Amino acid sequence: MLTISLPIKLASVANLRLHWAVKAKLAKSQRTRVRVALAGDAPNPPTPPITVVLTRIAPRKLDTDNLASAFKACRDGVADWLGVDDGHKDIEWVYEQRAAGPKVYAIEVEVIE
Repeated sequence: MLTISLPIKLASVANLRLHWAVKAKLAKSQRTRVRVALAGDAPNPPTPPITVVLTRIAPRKLDTDNLASAFKACRDGVADWLGVDDGHKDIEWVYEQRAAGPKVYAIEVEVIE
């Protein structure tokens, strides 16, 4: 099992009113940060089947569809690290969230073999 925490503020991209280029830059940054952090902690990623638990830590909760869409770039970063497509049949993706204090934002990525 591997768990990393990153100080990333995840917002519902469906509700963001940003220029497409700004959204693309944000997604690329999140994807890269997750991939690099995982590669730094575990240069040899596990082979599926695995479960990946993505947890959003923030003052307020998102509904389930916005939670999944907020994690899209992070999920892609995990898949990049694993060297597979994020739709791989042997990867189970679980989305969770928990409340934190005001102005506390982070994500946790847990990989369970």
